[in-house]
Amino acid sequence: MKVNVYSLEGKVAGKIELPKVFKEEIRPDLIKRAVLAAQSARYQRHGVDWFAGKRTSAFSWGPGHGVSRVPRVKGSRHPAAGRGAMVPQAVGGREAHPPVVQKKVIEKINVKERRKAIASAIAATAVKELVQKRGHIIANVPQIPLIVEDELESIKTAKGTKEALEKLGIWEDIVRAKQRNIRAGKGKMRGRKYKNRKSVLLIVAEDKGIKLGARNHPGIDVVRVENLGIEHVAPGTHYGRLTVYTKAAVQKLGARFK
Repeated sequence: MKVNVYSLEGKVAGKIELPKVFKEEIRPDLIKRAVLAAQSARYQRHGVDWFAGKRTSAFSWGPGHGVSRVPRVKGSRHPAAGRGAMVPQAVGGREAHPPVVQKKVIEKINVKERRKAIASAIAATAVKELVQKRGHIIANVPQIPLIVEDELESIKTAKGTKEALEKLGIWEDIVRAKQRNIRAGKGKMRGRKYKNRKSVLLIVAEDKGIKLGARNHPGIDVVRVENLGIEHVAPGTHYGRLTVYTKAAVQKLGARFK
């Protein structure tokens, strides 16, 4: 299937044949598994010190003293003498079921399944209904998927990027991404008070300055074809992201997903 290639002025500058990756079957189950596998690989293992709460010479008095047989601090002059120690119910004792670093928290996915998931998410970026369903504003976008000339890769300023995105009809979605919601729950106390929205994804063949030009706009991500991962095209397991491809990037995608 041939689609239009647009200039930075928003006008048709030619046509290009879409590679077969855009015709892949959309598999929400594989996309979700691949995203969860990528997220879990970033988890930092954490656990307690093996001897936490156990660094004491306390021992049990045994039966016949009219008190529970928990280990107790030794000595007569010690301020904590006779106080329970080491057991979970004692002050300063060990935890009953502490987190351990041996716990398996990483979700795994086969290489072919991950590759299929990325191809499926790329195909979802070419379905207008899915892009709208994800919440993107595409009323003025001339085409889905939107393919632009390679000059986009060379824009190095935020002003130049804004002008190009305005002429391509994407700027309304950037404005949408500026609105931040306050997160519900304890995450507000842990350095993630606001939930930031995702906007357009720029997939390029070479980064000739576009990352510098786009980094100050909210919600925009820039990625080269060889670094394209499942979380770029389906962040948070939600496929159908508004995506802009350069002409050279589409050709590289065809070579990567033969």
